[in-house]
Amino acid sequence: MSGSAADDLQHPRRNLGNRFRSQAEKFVKLVRKDPTRKEQNLAWAEQNAQQALLHDFTDERNWLTLIHIKKLRGDADGIHRCLEDLFTVLGRDPERVDDLAELNFLELGHDLMSATLLVDPLNPDKWWQKTQEKQNLQDFADRCKRLDFRDQRANITHGRRMQKLREDGQVELFIDLVQHLLAHRPANFELWLQLGRLHEGRKEVDEAWLCYDHVQALRPRSEERDKYLKRLTERMDSAIGWKGPDADAKTSFLKRMEKLARKISTPTPDAKSEADVVEVESEESKLQALLSAGDAEEAFFMARGLLAIGESWASEYMDKAREMLN
Repeated sequence: MSGSAADDLQHPRRNLGNRFRSQAEKFVKLVRKDPTRKEQNLAWAEQNAQQALLHDFTDERNWLTLIHIKKLRGDADGIHRCLEDLFTVLGRDPERVDDLAELNFLELGHDLMSATLLVDPLNPDKWWQKTQEKQNLQDFADRCKRLDFRDQRANITHGRRMQKLREDGQVELFIDLVQHLLAHRPANFELWLQLGRLHEGRKEVDEAWLCYDHVQALRPRSEERDKYLKRLTERMDSAIGWKGPDADAKTSFLKRMEKLARKISTPTPDAKSEADVVEVESEESKLQALLSAGDAEEAFFMARGLLAIGESWASEYMDKAREMLN
């Protein structure tokens, strides 16, 4: 068995994606053989192609198969939505989405998707090779600071790309960029845990504690923060009795994450500039407004920051934000 086939079998979702795509391609072939059943076979082809993409969005063939079928069905709107969905996975760069407005999707949609995937591959190994060839790592870093990673697929895609930075020894850049992913999806406890272990390995005690504390805030039963404190006291007598970073360090960390999350907050139609606001808005009303607008990311970090300075009433809002994030 080839290495690629063996890898597919070890990844159930990828294997299912391949099976559904294969079925879609079979129905497309039937269209050519039996034109009288064209619409029925194309409908089955599209259904299988959608399932392939649902099971494995990281395989570029699944995207291209679906958009090819939509072209055969003359579905310009469907091609438009498919392209927008791909741009969402790639981080929702507003400039790229806006470029689609006047496009002839039936004529150019497939070519645009192919070109997009060529420039911005979903496969992290291909992406890393292309990034190294063009020496445009700084461009990637700059993009990460303005893209929207709230979509889980976008978070996964860029998380794997950032992992390449870490493997290449560019740990400082990894730590800097990964915070943007976490600000956009603070419920990603696996990534918080990974970052905590990285800081722990670097003997960055406060930073490791803050990450583990966040994991425990997300999943109290995990007790990651408590386990870390136990490991710390077992290694260092001076750590006995230490309860974590001081309040200023906690607040600074949470404020920084709140600020990063604020960059993707949903603007309200009648939003006023700070200069126009006469009455000072209470912290509680701010949290209520954020939750009402669906900005659970910013609300979560804000509520945690308030809890860190003893505002116990914010616990209710943190729980509400956490529920929205899950």
